[in-house]
Amino acid sequence: MILKGKAWKFGNDINTDEIIPAKCLVSVDPKVLGENCMDGIIPGFSKKISSGDIIVGGKNFGCGSSREHAPLAIKGCGISCVIADSFARIFYRNSINIGLPIFECPEAAKSIEEGDEVEADASTGFIRNLTKNKKYQAKPMPAFMQELIEAGGLMKWVVKKK
Repeated sequence: MILKGKAWKFGNDINTDEIIPAKCLVSVDPKVLGENCMDGIIPGFSKKISSGDIIVGGKNFGCGSSREHAPLAIKGCGISCVIADSFARIFYRNSINIGLPIFECPEAAKSIEEGDEVEADASTGFIRNLTKNKKYQAKPMPAFMQELIEAGGLMKWVVKKK
């Protein structure tokens, strides 16, 4: 699965309330949540992005509340994946469970700048900054997690396995 889009850069410790403000938790529909994605930092973010764009974060991306609304909002607004220096543990797991590809790669997170064109391969973990002609290797994702991402998340994987 190759993901390609423009990078939107965020800093360290982006928490789940910034990704989807608590006042916007009126639904579990990814599209509804996506309309308010990242509103805690960039109001109107979902209207500024193009489908397939990529979020690049710093350390501890997705910290805070354990609710899965944050990765649902990211996926629902059309972001194809998140690349970060590191992820909060529960955010990481929730992202895999809902089928949002995420890549932990400190070198890429540091080097990629806002607006760079980026390509990420969910199968190999290779990330390419097409603007700067640089290549990075994300920490390998276990095979069973790649399978969950490919299926579109845990529930779709379970249905597929029946």
